[in-house]
Amino acid sequence: MASRLFRSVSTGLLLTALLPLAACGGGAKDRPKADLAASRVTTIGVNAYLWRASLDTLSFMPMVQTDSNGGVIVTDWYANPNSPNERMKLTVSILDQDLRADALRVAASRQVNQNGQWIDAPVKAATGQKLEEVILTKARDLRRTAIAG
Repeated sequence: MASRLFRSVSTGLLLTALLPLAACGGGAKDRPKADLAASRVTTIGVNAYLWRASLDTLSFMPMVQTDSNGGVIVTDWYANPNSPNERMKLTVSILDQDLRADALRVAASRQVNQNGQWIDAPVKAATGQKLEEVILTKARDLRRTAIAG
C-alpha cells in the first residue's frame, strides 16, 4: 500500500511538472500573428530586428567581425570615394534582446591621410548617435513589416 501511495504521488508530481509543457506543442498557426513580430525576437543571441537593421545599414562597409550571439559587428576601414583622404571604422554593439534605444551602441573611429600616413582624428559626437537613430528606425520598420505581413 505504501508503494502504491508513493507511485500515485510520484505520478502526480510528474504530471504537475509536465502539464505546463503541454501548451508549448501547438502549431505555428495557433500562435497570434503579432507574436511573430514581438519586440523580443531572439533566435540569435540578440534582438533580431536590431541585428538585421545593423547589417543592412552597414552593408556598404567591409566587415571584420560579425557575432550574432554576442551582438557585435566590427567593420574594416572604409573611405568614401568622395573623400579618399578620410576613413571610418565602426563597432556596433547590441546590448539587449529587446528592441529598445538603449540596447544599441555605435562607436566610430576616424583617420585622415596626412603625407601618406593615416592619423587618428576626432569623430563628431553626433556621428554615432545618428547611426544609432538610422539603425533603430530601420529595426522598427522591420518589426512593423513583420507585424503587417
